Amino acid sequence: MQITTFKLLEQKFRAAFDKLGFNASFPVVLKESGRPEFGDYQVNGLMSIAKSLKADARELAAQVIAEIESEDIFSKLEVAGPGFINITLSNEYLSHNLTKDLLHVVADHPRTIVVDYSSPNLAKEMHVGHLRSTIIGDALVRLYEFLGNKVIRRNHVGDWGTQFGMLVAYLLETNDSDLNLELNDLEGFYRKAKTRFDADESFAERARECVVKLQAKDPQIIALWEQFVKISLNHCQKIYDRLQVKLTPKDAIGESSYNDLLPLVVQDLVDRKVAVDSEGAKCVFFAQGELETPDETPFIIQKKDGAYLYSTTDIAAVYDRVKNLHADRLVYVIDARQSLHLRQLFAAVKKAGWMQAGTIMEHVAFGTMLGEDNKPFKTRSGDVIKLTALIEEAVARATLLVRKQNPDWSDDEINKLAEAMGIAALKYADLSKNRISDYVFNFDQMLAFDGNTAPYMLYAYVRTISIFKKAHLDLKTCLDKKIVIVENDEHSLAVHLVKFADRLLQAAEENYPHYICSYIYDLAVLFMKFYENCPIIKAENQAVQDSRLALAALTSEVLKVSLSLLGISVVERM
Repeated sequence: MQITTFKLLEQKFRAAFDKLGFNASFPVVLKESGRPEFGDYQVNGLMSIAKSLKADARELAAQVIAEIESEDIFSKLEVAGPGFINITLSNEYLSHNLTKDLLHVVADHPRTIVVDYSSPNLAKEMHVGHLRSTIIGDALVRLYEFLGNKVIRRNHVGDWGTQFGMLVAYLLETNDSDLNLELNDLEGFYRKAKTRFDADESFAERARECVVKLQAKDPQIIALWEQFVKISLNHCQKIYDRLQVKLTPKDAIGESSYNDLLPLVVQDLVDRKVAVDSEGAKCVFFAQGELETPDETPFIIQKKDGAYLYSTTDIAAVYDRVKNLHADRLVYVIDARQSLHLRQLFAAVKKAGWMQAGTIMEHVAFGTMLGEDNKPFKTRSGDVIKLTALIEEAVARATLLVRKQNPDWSDDEINKLAEAMGIAALKYADLSKNRISDYVFNFDQMLAFDGNTAPYMLYAYVRTISIFKKAHLDLKTCLDKKIVIVENDEHSLAVHLVKFADRLLQAAEENYPHYICSYIYDLAVLFMKFYENCPIIKAENQAVQDSRLALAALTSEVLKVSLSLLGISVVERM
């Protein structure tokens, strides 16, 4: 098990609590200090312990300090206020832990994690509503992998159902010789097929017949359907590649993939008496409070006409992921509005007893992207914005900014940086927000060079590597130099660097990428203070210069690794 700074401090204070005979139920309430001038960490909670023991909280805090071992970790432990303990880490402890090993962080208990994210409907082009799931899911995949978990990506695409009968019927009717050209505009193709379906009953009947043939795996219908799915997935993949997310065609496991499992899982739930007949349909009912919501709507898994639903497919997907992929953590990066559906799904499969002890199912919910009118983000005409259009505009706006700042650059240099900055701005603007919250989409804010934005973070990285470029030094070699902490700004930067592992593990456990964003923003601010107040190249002697070069190199690498976990590539100059 990796002992991070936070865990080490918890262990030390827990041991002191035990020596003083505190009840094991009394927690060590350890927090990062909000006032660095008073210390790096703080232990709270002694007031409530003192109240239970009918003791004086300040005296109790002093007794705890007296029992703390390994004083070399601390430079100062002091009682503050009504019974807080302020903790200042020693510079020796910081120096010992500030090595390139800091970059190697491993989960305490690596798992096999299936991450369900993006999940577009293949009947239409990807739109702005798919952005958050895609970006948040990709960041979590990268984080889980970095921490040593086995991660399986699942893009649960919509590739089945009535609408595909309609689309295949329209393909048969158009008999277009160049299907690739016809499907180049998926939205246009879908609209034309839907118009025919709504206006012509004979066409609608042929579409329904195509659904039956599709389900029966008619060779001609299946061939057309496969062609349509392939072209649709190619549309998606172009966006994934441009956004630099890790999804590949192999990760796209459509609803159709689970067809053969549907009757099996329904029968299994019936046999286990988890699902019961209700007016001809098969449903899972829930006891009061079982869903942790006042809505106790039953979970319908098969309609009375025998048809299956999305719920059935989702149950089959869980069955496959647990039984065949041996996942012990299932993560669903899905809009918060689907919370009831996922509560029902999780409760149903738990009733089925498919899960091993310790298996985790999580809904990584996220809010809505809003326009500046605080309504769901759409075009002025009220249409949903295509994702390709949003990306193009982000890059176009970044191009104007880069050209203005670097008028002497070539078009190729401008376009390369603008592409990186535009994509980074889109992703970072989303990931830096608490995912639960709705947020207002604003190009000017996300492309700003100040504040917690992608341009600022990219610039902070460029600033760190420029030190080594100007001095003609190798950054990687400087990582091996010994760090000796003396100045206050060195100490503040060092304390933040040793929090790296704790912050990554916390982000992975709670599924909050914005923890990483806030961490590196604070890191960049602390580095700028260090850079301004602690001369590096012009340090007073070689030992001090080597130490500060190592601090700068480690900061640079932490920034680079952290941005990569967010799916953002660094740039060499801005």
